[in-house]
Amino acid sequence: MATSVDRKLKIVRTREELRDALGSAPRPVGLVPTMGWLHEGHRSLMRRARANNATTVVSIFVNPRQFNSPDDLAQYPRDEPRDLAMCAEEAVDLVFAPSVEEVYPPGFDTVVSVGAIALPLEGAARPGHFDGVATVVAILFALVGAERAYFGQKDAQQVMVVRRMALDLALPTEVIACPTVREPDGLALSSRNVHLVPADRAAAPVLHRALMAARARWEAGERSGDLLRGSMSEVLAVEPHADVEYVSVADGRTLEELDLVEGPALLSLAVRFGSTRLIDNEPLP
Repeated sequence: MATSVDRKLKIVRTREELRDALGSAPRPVGLVPTMGWLHEGHRSLMRRARANNATTVVSIFVNPRQFNSPDDLAQYPRDEPRDLAMCAEEAVDLVFAPSVEEVYPPGFDTVVSVGAIALPLEGAARPGHFDGVATVVAILFALVGAERAYFGQKDAQQVMVVRRMALDLALPTEVIACPTVREPDGLALSSRNVHLVPADRAAAPVLHRALMAARARWEAGERSGDLLRGSMSEVLAVEPHADVEYVSVADGRTLEELDLVEGPALLSLAVRFGSTRLIDNEPLP
């Protein structure tokens, strides 16, 4: 049943309710897909959507198909009343908060699998993750029919995967990447930050420092992929709480690792602090 938390924000939970609500909604529509536990980064996406569209839709759905571990899925933070209050504060028009069965009805048997761009980095570290992302985003794009959808640059590879999927499947929704929002100490905002114990939270800004060290060398003229990767590794190595999964200097279009940076590139890394896995990146134009 559709509900409201104030006179403006409408919450719908089924495909039928969503279609009915969008039938009379002013165009264009901007979509902000989320898994909830919203933060200032999500607020920035909502504000961008609201500024550029007549109707703003936020989806809140913890997608089980993009988790590699049942424990990781179970531990993902959830607080729907808090999320709805934040959407209301940002003047969102419509929230789609479906159940798993509503998104994946009985008999659902389709996987959207994007090719080469989904294979390295997070694709290699989390097999099947991007299949889950591409599948749910394709469903959301089809259900909402938004002119534009907004994603955070913090998940740079995800943005590239979703763009490739939308292009290849001729989905008309434009995929817009918005700048990463950071804490004053440089840590990128993430719903997973809530799991950091105090010592790990104090250590976590080392991700941004590592990226900035490599960027500084690039700005000074260094173009060796190995030396730029080494810059990140050197900064991370002095932080005992950081358990490094990967550091990368990759082509900004294909995400293939680079020996020499001669065009757009992406610096990225994945690091564990205790049981919490964090990622971050820095584009090189």
